[in-house]
This record gives sequence, C-alpha cells and structure tokens, in this order.
Amino acid sequence: MNHADPSSTSAGPAGSGARRRLSRGTVLGGMAVVGAVIAVLDQITKNWAEASLPLLDPQPFLGEFLQLTLLYNSGAAWGMGSGATPVVTCLQIVIVLGVIVFAVRGVRSPWYTLALGLILGGALGNIHDRLLRPPGPFHGEVVDFLELPHWPVFNLADMAVVGGAILVVLLGVIGHAPDPAEAERGAQAEEQDGEAR
Repeated sequence: MNHADPSSTSAGPAGSGARRRLSRGTVLGGMAVVGAVIAVLDQITKNWAEASLPLLDPQPFLGEFLQLTLLYNSGAAWGMGSGATPVVTCLQIVIVLGVIVFAVRGVRSPWYTLALGLILGGALGNIHDRLLRPPGPFHGEVVDFLELPHWPVFNLADMAVVGGAILVVLLGVIGHAPDPAEAERGAQAEEQDGEAR
C-alpha cells in the first residue's frame, strides 16, 4: 500500500497551486545546490582577490564605476560592529538556521527556493571567513574587494544575500506565496466564506 508524501508535488487541476508545489526535498535540495555554488564561487573570488590585489589600493576594473579594492572587514555590513565580530558571526549562523527552518515549514515555491538559496550561500560564504580566516574562529575578517562609487566595499556573498532578500520582497509585493497550494486554499476559503454570506 503506497502512502503519498503530503509534502510532494500533488496532482491538481491544470494551473493549480498544487501542481506548481515543490516537495520539501526538492526545496531543500535546490537551496543546497544554489547555496553551495554561491559559497564556492565566493571563496574562489576572495582567494583570487587576496592573491592578486594590493591591500587598500583601488584598481580600476570598469573605469571608476567598479574598482577592485582589497580590504578586510571585521564587522557587519558597512563595517558596523567591528568590535563585536563573535556576535556578528553568531547572528549570521542564526539567520542561516532561520532560513532553513522557514524553508522546511513553509516554502514550496521555486522562486522562494532560489531566493533562500542565494541568502543561504551568501551567509555561508561570510560565515566561512569569520570561522576559518585570521585572526581566528569567530573573529575572522571577511574579505571584501568590490567597490562602487559612494558605496562600501563588498563581495560576492554580500551580493547574493542582498539579491535574495530583494527577490523575497518582490515576491511578497506581487503576491507570490511561499507555498502556492496554501495560497490557493486560502483563496478558496475566502471565496466560500463570501458565498456563505
């Protein structure tokens, strides 16, 4: 006797939320793949920057629009919290755990899977620096090397986190639910409630 996995993609009417719904395993697998690609690319580019760029000496890349400036950041975004690196590290680990819990409990959408994978990969890239780079675990400095005019120096991991967060906000603005089937059930319940009145 076969028991269907309630989290798997279920058959439904054409175009239904149930048909577009990913399984929990697919969501987590997709996030893991996206996250791993981002984290690996982040470390490759950081290692290249350390090997190729002089410290704190801007090198033109796309004229003055994008320069390559190697520096080490012991704080959070924009250099804030430079004296609280262990706290920043722990907060980033909590964010990663929160993303995973949110995905397990409520995400079955391909777009949310992509967005959370970007956030996960970017966070892991910077956590790697804080745990494994000098001066030591939970005190490591993040390697930054991309510089835009009037903007703090950043890295690929930062881009992924920001890009994922922007995608989550855009999905919310356009009304794309983390779980298409749940959104469809909510719409049906509202419709039935309206008919009852």
